[in-house]
Amino acid sequence: MQIYGEPAVFYSFQTAQNLSETIQQWIIICYFVSVMYSLKEALNIYFGDKLPIEDWKGNMCCIDMDAATVLRTNETQGFITCYAFTLVEKGWMTILYNGRELTFNPNDVYIYSPGLPVTVIATSEDFHILCLMADEHASIDATSVHDLVHIATLPAVQLREPKQTLPADAARHLAEKMCEIIHYQHSNHIYKAEVLRLLYAVFLLDLQNVQDRTIVHRQLSQRVEEIFIGFIRLLPDNFIEHHDIPFYASRLCISPVYLSRVVRQVSGRTVVDYINHMLLMEASFLLRTSKLSIAQISDRLHFSDTPSFSKFFSRMKGLSPREYRES
Repeated sequence: MQIYGEPAVFYSFQTAQNLSETIQQWIIICYFVSVMYSLKEALNIYFGDKLPIEDWKGNMCCIDMDAATVLRTNETQGFITCYAFTLVEKGWMTILYNGRELTFNPNDVYIYSPGLPVTVIATSEDFHILCLMADEHASIDATSVHDLVHIATLPAVQLREPKQTLPADAARHLAEKMCEIIHYQHSNHIYKAEVLRLLYAVFLLDLQNVQDRTIVHRQLSQRVEEIFIGFIRLLPDNFIEHHDIPFYASRLCISPVYLSRVVRQVSGRTVVDYINHMLLMEASFLLRTSKLSIAQISDRLHFSDTPSFSKFFSRMKGLSPREYRES
């Protein structure tokens, strides 16, 4: 059997527990706002002028992918503002996930969240997947958005990794839904956009149904889960301006001490750790992809001054901002 792929650069964090490894990865789901690739930009990188969908608006798509296409996803290093639900139909894939390897086989669902840094290491020659992707800015009704966040978080919180092995009949059912979406993408249906939005909502509910039926022995109480997910929801829009625990605790109507306790219980890490890693990833991306000066990046991330930002970045990354930009 031929093996495709090789290790690539990967942004990883130090971790103390398996659960911590997964949760902090989901935290980086955090919407790195305007600096990440949109779904449309990412697919243009993967497919060039040969996009598998004509007259596409860039909000949602479902495509089948082979080994070569999957390996090209490494070009964006996970900086994509989309959710993706990948169902493995044939073969296997190994990814580097927070410094450890995860392997996916037929009937496994892999859930990608916005900004999740991940690298595909290798796949089997016959690897084939169905992948449903939706831009995080797509106009989805509030109920579906809530379901989306819950579905994307649940395996990470309760199963310690962003994958779930489905019963064969459930995998076939989801594959049929994804194929139906592909069919409508290529149709001339007058209400195609509305139908696709509804099919996406149905897919989410079907996947959530499978999760709720198969994840029976939950490791955390519902209250703890809700607080942690609430913290996750707050981070994307607030981590740049608010680096302090009391802000997030007040928004969740709990004390800073209780929020710190919940986050540590779920992940083994602190609230400040997560905020700092968010800032580090944002700073890293800006240094790599933008022409902003170091002083401008410092100001954008709401550091008190440039020396404070440089000290923070050097401590977290092991390189100064200038050294990292030039490396």
